[in-house]
Amino acid sequence: MKKGEELYSGKAKSVFLTDETARLIMEFRDDTSAFDGEKIDQLDRKGMVNNRFNAFIMGYLEEQGVATHFDALLSDNESQVKHLDMIPVECVVRNIATGSLCRRLGVEDGLDLEPPTFEFFLKNDELHDPMINEYHIASFGWATPAEVESMKVQTFRVNEILSKLFADGGMILVDFKLEFGRFSDQLLLGDEFTPDGCRLWDTDTREKLDKDRFRQGLGGVVEAYEEVALRLGVDLEAPIAV
Repeated sequence: MKKGEELYSGKAKSVFLTDETARLIMEFRDDTSAFDGEKIDQLDRKGMVNNRFNAFIMGYLEEQGVATHFDALLSDNESQVKHLDMIPVECVVRNIATGSLCRRLGVEDGLDLEPPTFEFFLKNDELHDPMINEYHIASFGWATPAEVESMKVQTFRVNEILSKLFADGGMILVDFKLEFGRFSDQLLLGDEFTPDGCRLWDTDTREKLDKDRFRQGLGGVVEAYEEVALRLGVDLEAPIAV
C-alpha cells in the first residue's frame, strides 16, 4: 500500500490517501494543542505513544465486539485505517463531573455521575464544537435516527468496557469522546482513543494522567501518557510487523 496525498490535517494527526480507495494512513504527530489551538507545543515521543496506545485500545475493543476502523500499525507514528464517511458529531460520556460540564452547569468538580451523562457536540473547530441534540442531528441530516441510536449504544458499551480496563490499571475513566463513520453498510468507531481525547485519573490520588496536564500547565504530559500505557500493559517498544 502506497501513501498518497494528505487528505486532512488536524491539531495532532494527519490523514493520507493511499492507492487503495478503502484505506487511509493516519499519522500521529508530536504536536499538541488546547483551547481551540490557542495553546500549542510539540512534545517528543507523543505521536509514537498515542499511535501505539490507540492501536492497543482499538484492538481491545475489537476483541470485545466493538467494530472499529483500525487495521494495523505501520510504523511508530502511522496506522492503516478504513476510509470512513465520518459523521460530524462527537459523542461524549462523562462518569465524573469536571471541565466544561462544571462551568456550564455549576456543579461540583469531581462529582460522581450516576448514571453517566451523554452529550452530542458538533465537530466544528470554528464554532468551538457546540453542544447539540438529536433534533439538530435529524434536522440537518448529519445522521439517521438509527445511526444516532447506534452511536449511543456503542458509546455506552465502550464506556463499560474501558472503565473496567482502566480500573484494573488503577485508573478512573472520567470522560471521553468518540467519533463514528460509515463503511459500506456498517457504522464503525473511527478517529482515535488516546489520553488526548479522554480524562484519566489515578484511582487513589486522582492525579491527572491525560491532556489536562498540558491544558493546566502541570508538565509531564508524555510521561503521564506512558504511565497509562505501562499500567495497561502496552508495549511501546515492540517491533512492528509490516
